[in-house]
Amino acid sequence: MIIFPAIDIKGGRCVRLLKGDFKKVTKYKKSPLDQAIEFFDLGFDNIHIVDLDGALKEDPINENIIKEISKINKAKIQVGGGVRSLDRIKKLLDFGVDKVIIGTAGIENIKFLDKACNNFYNKIALSIDVRNGYIALSGWVKQTDILATDFVKNLKHINISRIIYTDINKDGTKTGPNLIDTINFSNLTKIPTIISGGISSINEIIEIKENKNSNVEGVIVGKAIYDGNIDINKLSEII
Repeated sequence: MIIFPAIDIKGGRCVRLLKGDFKKVTKYKKSPLDQAIEFFDLGFDNIHIVDLDGALKEDPINENIIKEISKINKAKIQVGGGVRSLDRIKKLLDFGVDKVIIGTAGIENIKFLDKACNNFYNKIALSIDVRNGYIALSGWVKQTDILATDFVKNLKHINISRIIYTDINKDGTKTGPNLIDTINFSNLTKIPTIISGGISSINEIIEIKENKNSNVEGVIVGKAIYDGNIDINKLSEII
């Protein structure tokens, strides 16, 4: 199982949101680049990066930061946030990004998602962000009436490398992940699924890792690391 430490970037800084609310932002002292270097030095080869400015405003002002992080030796970075064109995908991949995450654009336009997956084989991840089971778009501010469990049926013939399933009501809360819904969702598809939202302890990560009855490929850990609820050194021991 892959453990993805998370770096959310807003205005060039490391931040975390509470339940995706841009009015409830916690800012951290370390720069995104310094934080990424620390993660890699501890042995985390995979990092999850979200450009929040891109997600909210389609404004790639953090592009140079992502480019610098991509230069770190042996880094496997998955990056999302406002990716809505093939040109943008190519640019990120040219930086050295391992996988590009598509969210809103892929859900609103299946043909675009299919084309991206065909043009950039095994390089496209799909972000499915849910609130009470229903998909939310555009930086989580646009709520739809589309059930994630219904939408995943449309993906059978699309070569998506992985799905990142985020429970918005759990994100940033450190109250534990929504394991039941996420695992049930993962078993509806053959596409490897990443759990995101609510992780609060190493024991939760071990529980996910030891669960053999799911299609879960990994877990994203964010606020619990930054706030010290999870000792990053101890976490590195179970990679």
